[in-house]
Amino acid sequence: MSFTGKRYDFRDQAGDYAHLAEELAGLLSGENDFVANAANTTALIFDALPDLNWAGFYFLKEGELVVGPFQGKPACVRIALGKGVCGTAALERRTIVVQDVHAFPGHIACDAASQSEVVIPLIAGGKLLGVLDLDSPSVGRFNDGDARGLERLAALFVDSVRLEDIG
Repeated sequence: MSFTGKRYDFRDQAGDYAHLAEELAGLLSGENDFVANAANTTALIFDALPDLNWAGFYFLKEGELVVGPFQGKPACVRIALGKGVCGTAALERRTIVVQDVHAFPGHIACDAASQSEVVIPLIAGGKLLGVLDLDSPSVGRFNDGDARGLERLAALFVDSVRLEDIG
């Protein structure tokens, strides 16, 4: 397979996320392996979005979030539900956009360079599978438009995999 991703400037945020969703759908098409699709999803997001220092998945295993495929520096391996931005988004089953991680009570600093974060819960059939987590070295990097675009990408990932392989 040959794939050439494109870096976007996101001046047309909705349009660029729509194009990125088309790219991801093409990349995942015909493949349903959970690890392969998680790896390619994070690689595409990390390459396409500007100003990121981490993009990856945490999957729910035995009641806690465990790091999955990601791009960036080494990460925290396990996060308890309700702890940090990832654990809170997972427990509350809602997307959380944090403009300044230092203002988020209980933020877990896996990478001291991270200044803002967005976390999208992965839910299928009412079941929490984990979260998609993106960090930026810039305060205020993420907004509601990013949240909506990333929710669409996360849904494409969830729809592409065999759920029994996740855990």
